[in-house]
Amino acid sequence: MRLFITNPSPFARKCRIVVREKGLEGRVQEVVADPYANDPILLASNPLAQVPSLIAEGVVFNDSPLICDYLDRLGEGPRLIPTDEEGHWRARRLEVLADGALEMGVKWVLEKRRPEHERSNTWIDRWKDGLRRSLDALEAWAPEAEPLDIGVITTGVCLTWLGFRHPDFNWMSGRPYLTALQETLEKRPSFVDTYPRV
Repeated sequence: MRLFITNPSPFARKCRIVVREKGLEGRVQEVVADPYANDPILLASNPLAQVPSLIAEGVVFNDSPLICDYLDRLGEGPRLIPTDEEGHWRARRLEVLADGALEMGVKWVLEKRRPEHERSNTWIDRWKDGLRRSLDALEAWAPEAEPLDIGVITTGVCLTWLGFRHPDFNWMSGRPYLTALQETLEKRPSFVDTYPRV
C-alpha cells in the first residue's frame, strides 16, 4: 500500500498515526507528494490533488476519514472506530468536529499566503471565529486520551497543528481539557513519530 502525504498535513498525520497504532508500518509506504505542484504521482490517485491518498491493492481511497476507516479494519489491535453504536457515533461526531476546526485553520493559512492586498480580513475573522467556537465545543466534550479512538486522535492532531501553523493563536487559554489531552497524546510513539514539520 502507498499513502501519499505531506509532512505538515494534519489530515495525512491522522492516517499516519492510525498506521502506527494498527501495526501497519511494514505494509504501508509513505510517499511524500507536492499537491501544490500538481505532482503527477498524486494526481494519478487523486484528481483533486489533495493528501492524504491511499492506494491499496489497486483501489484508491481519498480523504482521511475514509482512509482511516479502511486502515482500522485492516490492522491489528483495538478498533479506533468503535463498533458499538454509542462509541461509534461519539467518536465519529468528535472526529467531524475536530476535522471542521482543522478546515477553518487551513483556510486561514491559505488566506495568509495570498498577497497582502488580496487577503480578506472578513473571511479571516470568520474562520477564526468558527475555529474558536469549534474549540470551545471540543473543550465541552472533555475528551480523554484513553480509550484512544479516531475522534481523540483527530482532536489531538488538530491542537498540535494549530500550534504549528498558527503559533500566535492561543488555543490553550481557557481550555484545560484540550491542553491536557494534547500534552498526553504527544507522548505516544505514534504521535512523536509523526510530529508535523515543514
